[in-house]
Amino acid sequence: MDENPALAEVFEEAGMPLVRLFTPREANKTLPLVKRIVSDIVDMGRRLRQMAATLGPNADEDEEVKRLLVEFQDVLREMEQLGCSYKDYNFDIGLVDFPAVIDGEAVVLCWRSDEPSVIYYHGLYAGFVGRKAIPDALLEPEETA
Repeated sequence: MDENPALAEVFEEAGMPLVRLFTPREANKTLPLVKRIVSDIVDMGRRLRQMAATLGPNADEDEEVKRLLVEFQDVLREMEQLGCSYKDYNFDIGLVDFPAVIDGEAVVLCWRSDEPSVIYYHGLYAGFVGRKAIPDALLEPEETA
């Protein structure tokens, strides 16, 4: 991201390579695709966990596990190419962060798969427990002509 190298560095240091910044409106517009990707990630993650439990320590040698891991990495890469980061590696519920700036601060817009839209954010190091509501003024629908 060439627009602001210092901002890109802040996200990089937090372990989130900056592909792009999102406004709350942009994050919500991306949500239909993100929901489909998250559903795939959660399903594949659960299948991999079940297969690992069934196959034991040699699970990584199983051809089906290898195939599924490649698919899983492809789907994660698809999420990263959108500019988002998947955060729930227990695969209980999908959790996605969208890089953003609110009030001049580098933050992430935070969405959980059981939420209808992106309405929360937190600081780069605050995590899920530090979520705050996105200011209403940033959530207002775009005006139409």
